[in-house]
Amino acid sequence: MGTEKKWNLMEPADPEKVGRLAAELGIDRVLADLLVKRGIETFDQARSFFRPSLSDLHDPFLMTDMDKAVERLHKAITSGEKILVYGDYDVDGTTAVSLVYSFVRRFTPKVDFYIPDRYDEGYGVSYKGIDWASDNGFSLLITLDCGIKAIEKVAYAHGKGIDVIICDHHLPEETLPEAVAVLDPKREDCHYPFDDLCGCGVGFKLVQAYSLRYNIPFESLEPLLDLLVVSIASDLVTMVGENRILAHYGLKRLNENPRKGLLALISLAKLEPSHVSIDDIVFKIGPRINAAGRMESGRLAVELLTAGDDRTAFAIGEKINDNNNERKNIDREITQEALEMVSKGTALSSENVTIVYNPTWNKGVVGIVASRLVEAFYKPTVVLTKSNGFVTGSARSVQGFDLYMAIESCADLLENFGGHVYAAGLTLKEENLPEFCRRMNSFVSGKIIPEMLVPVIDLDARLDFSQISPKFFRILKQFQPFGPGNANPVFLTEDVYDVGNGRKVGAGGVHMKLDLVQESQPYHQIAAIGFNMSEFYDYIKSGNPVDVCYSIVENFYRGSSTIQLRLKDMREREEFL
Repeated sequence: MGTEKKWNLMEPADPEKVGRLAAELGIDRVLADLLVKRGIETFDQARSFFRPSLSDLHDPFLMTDMDKAVERLHKAITSGEKILVYGDYDVDGTTAVSLVYSFVRRFTPKVDFYIPDRYDEGYGVSYKGIDWASDNGFSLLITLDCGIKAIEKVAYAHGKGIDVIICDHHLPEETLPEAVAVLDPKREDCHYPFDDLCGCGVGFKLVQAYSLRYNIPFESLEPLLDLLVVSIASDLVTMVGENRILAHYGLKRLNENPRKGLLALISLAKLEPSHVSIDDIVFKIGPRINAAGRMESGRLAVELLTAGDDRTAFAIGEKINDNNNERKNIDREITQEALEMVSKGTALSSENVTIVYNPTWNKGVVGIVASRLVEAFYKPTVVLTKSNGFVTGSARSVQGFDLYMAIESCADLLENFGGHVYAAGLTLKEENLPEFCRRMNSFVSGKIIPEMLVPVIDLDARLDFSQISPKFFRILKQFQPFGPGNANPVFLTEDVYDVGNGRKVGAGGVHMKLDLVQESQPYHQIAAIGFNMSEFYDYIKSGNPVDVCYSIVENFYRGSSTIQLRLKDMREREEFL
């Protein structure tokens, strides 16, 4: 039972610092330990962590080329040029386009947006998009979440009399495109203090800079923050520094006064309005926005996110929700086929890296399927299909392994590729496929170490159920918003059992709900849920003691709120002694 994951209990922080901070703030030592591990050691640091302030946002003009970008945008607005806001079909791209387009539209009617077709044009800036801009008289193109590698495309646009401002957050190559301005905090020569903005975040810095320069009050940008938090959460950028401040205020906006399109999605996803969390964005809102570009068109997502009235928003929202249901069915079927390929030995590779290929699969869901295969086999994974005569697909990695580097080592076999350490996309000719598989296998086998092939759960601290008081939870909630770099803490409690109310829930009974108590403290009963953990059910139902690791969440149901443990894993008692 539960032996496949490694539990790693982290060393406690310096006890002296922890004791001092616990006394100064009047909080439990466990919470003080979590703060010190996050680099927070003084009352003042704790105050700015618990009370993020918009006044701590960095000056956008610290970003290289920001001056040029603002000046060129102003010239276009004041002289009545046609401006095209261009971005990708995923959540980061469509939220970024919605944000910049909404802002520019306040100053000029001569603005439109363009989202490339996933199947026809693929990722990033396309020649078709530039031709469309040229045919329709646009002379300024603002790219969001893409463009940093589009050297030839930017030159092509220039040849057609179109200036380009690039807003991107991906890693640049040695040479940058010859655009009017290239905003990317990851540029070598950019000394912006925070380099992990998402694409939508870079777009926000552009409109913040424009507002500063032309005396537009910051308050007028606050309605854009709900878009920004959706992007920050969905794009899995680190939830620290500027992202944490923006996400904090974005969540506030999303819960208190969201735009009509997001309100429609909150309602269609059956979320509790005014209690929407980062998790809700990641698992419910983000996938729906993504589904538009996967199944139909990313344009739909921007139309939803910029909708001006409830009727339009709801009609588009319903369409997108249908897209999402269709996406889920296709994703389920393809995942099943891919799992069978691996187990029957018909995958292109299942040794050091999982590589599966079927030319008929839907290109829109291969990334999701790759993530599912990583969950199943826990190896770097590439899922490929065929589109426009090329083999194309998505890759996902395991913790600690730089998959982008592996793909880059095959660059001579690829038509194009892009992405991050843990997620990438690629396109190649079919005849290069066998060599690609061979080289990926040998690269991975040379670089991966056995420890990387076992999923690890990092445990922040041991905790007794008696410590989980309302005050403890109230302070823990202020650690939010959670995300990479500021993860929801995972606690370990040993020797617990179910009081007898345990039951399987969910379609097919794959989840289980329990009421747990700790052997040493039988009066502190606490509700727990284990998603996809029903294999433990018979064991725990028989009254056997277990060790559990979990995060603590708030469960809203019909207007009332309770504390619930979200189980990550459990073990037979003796295993962890």
